[in-house]
Amino acid sequence: MAAAVNEREIALETLLLITRDNEYSHVALKNVLDKYQYLEKRERAFITRVVEGTLERMIEIDYIIDQFSKIKVNKMKPVIQTILRSGVYQMKYMDSVPDRAVCDESVKLAVKKGFLNLKGFVNGVLRNISRNLGSLTYPGKEGSVKYLSVRYSLPEWLVCQWLEEYDADTVRSMGEAFLEDRPTCIRCNSGVISKKELIRCLREEGATVTEDEQIPYALYIEDYDYLAKLESFRRGYFYVQDISSMEVAQWAAPKKDELVVDVCAAPGGKSLHLAELMENSGKVIARDLTEYKVGLIKENVAKSGLSNIKAQQWDAKVFDKGLESASDIVVADLPCSGLGVLGKKADLKYKMTSGIQEELVCLQRDILSVVCRYVKQDGRLLYSTCTIHKKENEENTRWFLKRHPDFELLKEQQRLPGSDNGDGFYIAMFRKRGS
Repeated sequence: MAAAVNEREIALETLLLITRDNEYSHVALKNVLDKYQYLEKRERAFITRVVEGTLERMIEIDYIIDQFSKIKVNKMKPVIQTILRSGVYQMKYMDSVPDRAVCDESVKLAVKKGFLNLKGFVNGVLRNISRNLGSLTYPGKEGSVKYLSVRYSLPEWLVCQWLEEYDADTVRSMGEAFLEDRPTCIRCNSGVISKKELIRCLREEGATVTEDEQIPYALYIEDYDYLAKLESFRRGYFYVQDISSMEVAQWAAPKKDELVVDVCAAPGGKSLHLAELMENSGKVIARDLTEYKVGLIKENVAKSGLSNIKAQQWDAKVFDKGLESASDIVVADLPCSGLGVLGKKADLKYKMTSGIQEELVCLQRDILSVVCRYVKQDGRLLYSTCTIHKKENEENTRWFLKRHPDFELLKEQQRLPGSDNGDGFYIAMFRKRGS
């Protein structure tokens, strides 16, 4: 089998895992890249680009296919649907791939997957689209729900929600930010290696490194193969963490010998950051719900060189009497709709619904009402999410203050996607009033 066919088949199977079998994109892609480590960097880059790009642009791609196919995308068999989607993405957004090659290889894939009778259909649809790509138009007026949905591949219900919360220009800017290529943001593990030495290591490993202008231990890397291949990553010299996420520990500003509890900590980036700022003194308790998630925390702790952090399995909705009024800082980075990180996890926009959002709002309130009881007088509670949904953010903050008058809001911030190279992220910091 030719290498090009192999790459496309791997991309197809990965996309099916995500769109048909409901696997999370970052998990499916990581597992695939780990499995095919023997492939060349160029081949893995092709697989990653096709998978991520097809997911990012899927609503737009479906709109294009529906204009040139008698059978609508949502009526197609999953394999044919996915072959066409990835083919259209390659033709429209990958200039280095000839349209003829895309059509030929897509037909071969259809035949190999048992759809010999549909090879003419696949060929006809893709060649028709190829001839007309330059004359495509988008539906509705600029700024309309339909236009924004198709142009930026956002579900219509989500566009409607955002237009109620933000103006059309802001929604457009967020849509553009989600589709932009951005380098990977990392935080140097300064307890193990200096930033200067880490930059040297990364460059020796072939990565392009840029320093952040504001946060001294934040770097941006690109042009590397994949994370697990970087020895500096395997050794725990850095953590993948967005700028906005780093602000949680910065806002908390823990002091030496304090007790910090991170109630939904996996994979542990914020907990480790807090532990580093405490200079390996005091104690950080990093908790999460499942054994798997706690295992992720433990893996990162083991590489960190820190001894002041402990991972525990605990349901954040369950009150722990032993921590009552004992914590200097409680971090509640809670389960959320994840709408601020669609640029990294594009499949979230297809999995999320307004109903799930409402359930998350209730869960966040339940957890906040429990974990706020761990904060001692004059201690701080930090509530954060990686979404831009106001009910999960500002409205939850107002609800909390009304229900818990013993807390005051010190400050809050909503970052929107693309601002200062960061994700969409919300933080609110509360102080428990003294007697």
